Amino acid sequence: MKTLRDNCKTKLVAFDLDGTLLDSVPDLAKAVQLTLAELNLPTQQQDSVRGWIGNGARVLVKRALSGDINGDIPKDLFDKAYPIFLKHYADNLNTDSELYNGVEDTLAAFKQAGIAMACITNKPEQFTLPLLKEIGLSQFFDKVVCGDSFEHRKPHPMPLLETAKFFNVLPEQSIMVGDSVNDIMAAQAAGFYSICVSYGYHGEDDVHQLGADVVIQHFSEIAQLLEKAA
Repeated sequence: MKTLRDNCKTKLVAFDLDGTLLDSVPDLAKAVQLTLAELNLPTQQQDSVRGWIGNGARVLVKRALSGDINGDIPKDLFDKAYPIFLKHYADNLNTDSELYNGVEDTLAAFKQAGIAMACITNKPEQFTLPLLKEIGLSQFFDKVVCGDSFEHRKPHPMPLLETAKFFNVLPEQSIMVGDSVNDIMAAQAAGFYSICVSYGYHGEDDVHQLGADVVIQHFSEIAQLLEKAA
């Protein structure tokens, strides 16, 4: 695994949203449950929904409808369910979601230190931008990349590489902080240093087996890593 000392001086830190900055499972699960109820389908428990997050809203809905990670359902069922889910999630975007400990203080410290920051998520823009504003994090990010911002989304490296271009920094000067295999695969493909948080949405995956350069238990440890590498 690389260490931060192996990289050029860090100039950009990019963060995933769901499962990294924010525990959004309660609101996503509520939207899923309301959708299924409206369709007169069996409900899904919050713990199941937690394991299905990370590939965007469309995949989440397919998994909820099928009741498994594969999300194999008829197209007509998905076409009927997806708009219903979008409505319910928009109505419950920030009801019970909570920032993880240390997120706001750490981002504020990075901002004060002049480190460029971006949010790179697979969540659609229609939810990401208002959610960041409502939870008070919009002020920290100079760039927000959503699941529908580019042709490809994580685990494809495009969102990360385009973000590095936006800031005019090299991938070797950049860090991706996430909680799932999609974040780590995207970071590896883009040439970013990768940090995986242990508390997020990684399904049945062992976070220590995802290939991240480092795994942390608490969000504030990112600042400690940067200080040691300086």
